[in-house]
Amino acid sequence: MTVSMRVMSAGDGHKYLLRTVAAGDGERNLSTPLTRYYNADGTPPGRWMGSGLPGLGRGQFHDGDGVTEAQLQLLIGMGRDPVTGEPLGRAYPAYKSAPERVGERVSALDPELGPTARARAVAAIEAEESERGTRRAVAGYDFTFSVPKSASVLWAVADAGTQSLIVNAHHAAVAEVVAFMEREVAATRAGATPGDGAVAQVDVRGLIATAYDHYDSRSGDPHLHTHVVISNKVQTVLDNKWRSLDGRPLHAATVALSEIHEAVFADHLTRLFGVEWETRERGRDRNAAWAIAKVPEQLVSEFSSRSRHIDEEKDRLIAAYVEKHGRQPSSTTIIKLRAQATLATRPEKEIHSLAELTTQWRRRAGKILGVDATHWACSVTANEVPLLLRADDVPLDVVRGLGQSVVTAVGEKRSTWRRWNLTAEAARQTMRYRFANTRDREAIIGMVVDAAEAVSIRLTPPDLASSPAVFRRNDESSVFRPKNSTVFSSGELLDAEERLLQLAHTTTGPTVSLETVERIVRKPDRERLVLGEDQTSALMEIAVSGRIVDLLVGPAGAGKTTAMNALRRAWEKEHGKGAVVGLAPSSSAAQVLAEDLGIATENTAKWWQNHLQAGVSFQPGQLVIVDEASLAGTLSLDRITQLAAEVGAKVLLVGDYAQLQAVDAGGAFGLLTHDRDDVPELVDVHRFTHNWEKRASLDLRHAHTDVIDTYDEHNRIVDGDTESMIDAAYTAWRTDLLAGRATVLVSDSNESVTALNNRARTDLILDGTVRGTRESELHDGTHAACGDTVITRRNDRRLLAGRSWVRNGDRWSVVDVRRDGSMLVRRTGGSWGSSVLLPTEYVAEHVELGYAVTSFRAQGLTTDTAYALVDSTMTRETFYVAMTRGRDANVAYVAVHKPDPSHDGPHPGQNDEVTGRSVLISVLQHVGAELSAHETIAVEQESWGTIAQLAAEYETIAAAAQRDRWAALVRISGLTTEEVNEVIGSDAFGPLTAELRRAEANHHDLASVLPRLVGARGFGDADDIAAVIRHRLIAATARPVGSGRSRIAARLIAGLVPEAMGSVADDMRQALDERRDLITQRADAVLGKAIADDAQWIASLGEAPAAASGRERWQLAARTIAAYRDRYAVTTPSPLGGRPEATAQRIDHARAEAAFTEIRRLNAAAKVAQSHREPSERTSEGRVL
Repeated sequence: MTVSMRVMSAGDGHKYLLRTVAAGDGERNLSTPLTRYYNADGTPPGRWMGSGLPGLGRGQFHDGDGVTEAQLQLLIGMGRDPVTGEPLGRAYPAYKSAPERVGERVSALDPELGPTARARAVAAIEAEESERGTRRAVAGYDFTFSVPKSASVLWAVADAGTQSLIVNAHHAAVAEVVAFMEREVAATRAGATPGDGAVAQVDVRGLIATAYDHYDSRSGDPHLHTHVVISNKVQTVLDNKWRSLDGRPLHAATVALSEIHEAVFADHLTRLFGVEWETRERGRDRNAAWAIAKVPEQLVSEFSSRSRHIDEEKDRLIAAYVEKHGRQPSSTTIIKLRAQATLATRPEKEIHSLAELTTQWRRRAGKILGVDATHWACSVTANEVPLLLRADDVPLDVVRGLGQSVVTAVGEKRSTWRRWNLTAEAARQTMRYRFANTRDREAIIGMVVDAAEAVSIRLTPPDLASSPAVFRRNDESSVFRPKNSTVFSSGELLDAEERLLQLAHTTTGPTVSLETVERIVRKPDRERLVLGEDQTSALMEIAVSGRIVDLLVGPAGAGKTTAMNALRRAWEKEHGKGAVVGLAPSSSAAQVLAEDLGIATENTAKWWQNHLQAGVSFQPGQLVIVDEASLAGTLSLDRITQLAAEVGAKVLLVGDYAQLQAVDAGGAFGLLTHDRDDVPELVDVHRFTHNWEKRASLDLRHAHTDVIDTYDEHNRIVDGDTESMIDAAYTAWRTDLLAGRATVLVSDSNESVTALNNRARTDLILDGTVRGTRESELHDGTHAACGDTVITRRNDRRLLAGRSWVRNGDRWSVVDVRRDGSMLVRRTGGSWGSSVLLPTEYVAEHVELGYAVTSFRAQGLTTDTAYALVDSTMTRETFYVAMTRGRDANVAYVAVHKPDPSHDGPHPGQNDEVTGRSVLISVLQHVGAELSAHETIAVEQESWGTIAQLAAEYETIAAAAQRDRWAALVRISGLTTEEVNEVIGSDAFGPLTAELRRAEANHHDLASVLPRLVGARGFGDADDIAAVIRHRLIAATARPVGSGRSRIAARLIAGLVPEAMGSVADDMRQALDERRDLITQRADAVLGKAIADDAQWIASLGEAPAAASGRERWQLAARTIAAYRDRYAVTTPSPLGGRPEATAQRIDHARAEAAFTEIRRLNAAAKVAQSHREPSERTSEGRVL
């Protein structure tokens, strides 16, 4: 990616950008900031950018003006105007640390509590506050814009004039993408809050940003990039108020912005120099990269790794060896010296001038090119005038074709998508075209995305209610729906999911008799293992169900393989040998399945290819076991199950929805699991040595955050910075390795995996395990020699190893490295008959060191111990897999700070108070599993129709509709003109109007109440008069007018939301009435479903009274409780959940509590009435008798 984003916290984080800024003013007569500071040590000072600049000071800032440290401190560090120092809207929130919150809550505990009860309460408080972590106010967003590596290399060695032109192109591309962000991405939130931010997403008057140019990486290689720090402060178009930038669209759009930026920069460079671009593969797990065609990959590689530092250190060690021994070292010794060089500490980044760096870069490039690097750069930039396109040069049928192609590409990887996903892919697919200007490129990308949306199927429901004109954007969309938030899928994926659901409920498939199953489960298998109760029960359900598509779900280590083996024996007993076949998403998983069950297996992709080319199919009565089914794509499962249904076979999907999901469009396994209430599931975990870990692994699977304490109590969690965690994890792994234990290192970061692999290999070289006179260089810059452990990363059936062949994911020991780079390897744990000679090309592109693996590689492994390197980017699923591989121990090494890839040290956005525990909590809350299209429809329908959403919309519209009325009331309340203006202009005026509406719903006469409250006491010492009046109003009007029988019921929608009264504009009234009705219908629906499902909280309410009047009152009170639960996402068995902290929720909690009290009163009255009836009925019965 050429664009990345990190959140910046308030405080001193901005100083990170100033560490390398050059002192002094440099040579002002040079054209651009980079060339202006050509001979100064460090990087150029920052500059202002963004169309929001006129809102600062007196409008004196313009694009390109310099930024001082004091100005940056005021804007980013403090959220203030960098000229006047005045606050830009509300101050950054000051969040208390976890220890402070714990102290406050502990001090508030009942002093009468005994020692045991107090200790228990303190422990509960500490756990709750630790889970909440410590928040930091968001000050801004650091977007890093990098040019493609080939362009950085060309810039690094070119003459000063060409360098200046490349920098100009870079700056222009950055400015145009920032302008695109201002039009398409930037927004703020306003209005009431439904729970995850204000409900309305409104436009802003541009962005305020500072840009800092940097020109090298932390390794000192050319890396032209610009940090654009976007302030979190923005002005709304609606009322010019300063609010916070909505961060969600920034996160959602980052990948698309990266693709657009790369294409825009490529256009600029082609227009300048006529250069052509080409794609270059970067390995199996990385997208192909665009590069300048005339810049050789060898030169790019020279400036893309740590190899230079290692080579320099190796040369120093060789020189020392020669000086000591008087001769050159042997090839074997050189390998050892390189290993020692690898262990050398990475040198601290030194600050140099661009002139010094350019001299170094030209010298290094000249060695690779064999010619003067600057002259070479001139030849690269000397080209004919390029052919450039205008938007109207692209035919509409091409646009439509690209739109379909975009959907096809996105649909291969995702089951659902939004506009930003389509935009990123559209930018990728149009990258091969060069446009005359950025407007034309943006126009074509937009048209392609529109075409892609046209052939997608919308899953998000349309607006449930109308929005007044003031709440609609220029394109007529509602501000209550965030821009580009609509979710789409394809007809192909929806149809595939529907067919899978139907087959899962079709019971015409083959079966095995219960008698046969019972005989099998009573007997131990070859390893003398007897099935547990859960395994036996699951086996019987599957054998007799007749479902064409069946499931077996189980957590890691629950004995799924043992259960499948028993099922295989039972199936073959009745249907004959060969009646069970296996499939798996990967060849390595298929091989493991074959070895475990003794059946024919294949990976799903190859099997489908065999079916198309050779007609291979299933047989009637066969059982097709698909192992690791959560990793299988939806379309692949659909094809397999349809074929099985056609011939009369049964498909058993085996997996765990809590583990890793499909790389392709997935979610089908989870969909099928959640669709049934009776899924056969294994619950007893057998893998782990310690009983506590068996229980803990299940809590981890369900993301129960308190399980982190359990692992911590058993010393299974270690935290620190990334490099120290790599060292600690490696040390533990190596200790186990030397002790002869089966062990594995797991990380989700490719960089960490490479670092761990290098570290492991270095020690093995130094202790003589890895030896030999030759090494092969692998695709990631690492090396392998005799004695190394490697992993093959590509299936190649032509490379035979005994009875098998080379598979993606297989582990091998290197036996020999040949002169041409080919490599003789033997399968790990195998005999000499399982050896194979890997060709030079295969070794260079598809072989990696095998000491550390990613979670995807680890799934399916069982070892004695496992050591997981964890950071904040990990998901719940990958963490669960990593922490369940080891029988005896699984330890998490948690990196609390991620290093910046371009600079020394952590990024400024890092929270200094992050702990290992807080990182793990965020990991458990980070769900990586993709929902199916069907499940997404349900989620979308649910989220937009909740009372939380509808009530927030209602209150926001009501505030706008009644604003003038409340302002007029404030003007006649007795305040001075100055005080009136202060109240109406205050941020607290909105909350005050909400309280006025609530008081009116409680039938208070505001024309008399408000002047009385204003006159009660002066406002001389008030920081915010509106906030003071609101506080007084809450205290005075909390209850409806009247008392006892004379009390008038408040005008509340569903018992919670104060109704907006009085005269308002017609479109406002229509919007309010529609939402009022929807809120009522939703509350009735929530209550009805709870009653039908016999929900636990409903049982707490008791039976509704038999009498009509009592039943009606019970229904209204129960509806209020249902509305409260829906509005505040209460999921506890108790009707009202815990006591809330927020003021607005406390008010609604009091209303719901009153409704609960009313229900208890009605229940008590009904019991009294019943007790009176029973004697009368008995007397009546006596008279009859």
